[in-house]
Amino acid sequence: MVVGRRVGLLSPPIVALSPKFSLVVAKSTPFSYKTVFGRRESVTLFASVFVSTFLALDPNSLKFDSSPHVSAAEEDEFQQEEERVVQIFQASPSVVFIKDLEIPKNSKNSLDPITADNDDNGKVEGTGSGFVWDEMGHIVTNYHVVAKLATDTGGLQRCKVFLVDTNGNSFAREGKLIGLDPSYDLAVLKVDVEGHKLKPAVIGTSSDLHVGQSCFAIGNPYGYENTLTTGVVSGLGREIPSPNGGAIREAIQTDAAINSGNSGGPLIDSYGHVIGVNTATFTRKGTGVSSGINFAIPADTVVRTVPYLIVYGTPYRDRF
Repeated sequence: MVVGRRVGLLSPPIVALSPKFSLVVAKSTPFSYKTVFGRRESVTLFASVFVSTFLALDPNSLKFDSSPHVSAAEEDEFQQEEERVVQIFQASPSVVFIKDLEIPKNSKNSLDPITADNDDNGKVEGTGSGFVWDEMGHIVTNYHVVAKLATDTGGLQRCKVFLVDTNGNSFAREGKLIGLDPSYDLAVLKVDVEGHKLKPAVIGTSSDLHVGQSCFAIGNPYGYENTLTTGVVSGLGREIPSPNGGAIREAIQTDAAINSGNSGGPLIDSYGHVIGVNTATFTRKGTGVSSGINFAIPADTVVRTVPYLIVYGTPYRDRF
């Protein structure tokens, strides 16, 4: 006599685990698939068969892959991406570290050129970044990085520039301000490079940028030299305030981290070309913490402006 409702054939879901597992279950099942049981007896019998069968299996036959599967092609792509970023960082020898110094009036070195050794008595008024424009020692940076030098009337403000030559040798020189454009927050310094060969940065274009493309900032935030941060172009055609109260138009917005000391350093694309000069960041009110909204002066503006600053000391529009 059959008690309870009839149920269909037993078709346990464990068959999907492996063919071997399915075979063991079939061989160890002591009843015909056509036999019918009550609900309780069916569940109890199936459970006992499942447990005994599972314990009888060879542990080596059950392979559970807890790690995500990454194909060889994906691993190769990740490695190439990493190598590309490392190669981009090779542009760092073109990036310089700038110290804004105030020399005491009674300093015996107040009239001597600044080198790596004679600024111990100087007060650091600020720091920034820049990059090598050419082999003759012209350095591009932000105007606001050297503003105190530009407005100095007492002859006590100096800029100390830390560089790396093509042989990897670090050295420091005094930077002489030869050109400035406050309306675009740009300035050009000149250093004596006698005995050293510099690696100029490769200047790209900004007119063909697209929102979402990768970009990289290299600079000296908080004095940590040659720091690389990564991000994307977050926006184009932005307008930000300039040091003289005007507006810098067509600025590049990025989420690549830019902090104090990054100013004047290059914003670089995936090919290692300079696409902008890092100049400003929005900070959370009262915290000084970056909001992730950062801006750079577009490379096309830099290319139009810097040659005039080198030759004439002022931008083209100020010559007439």
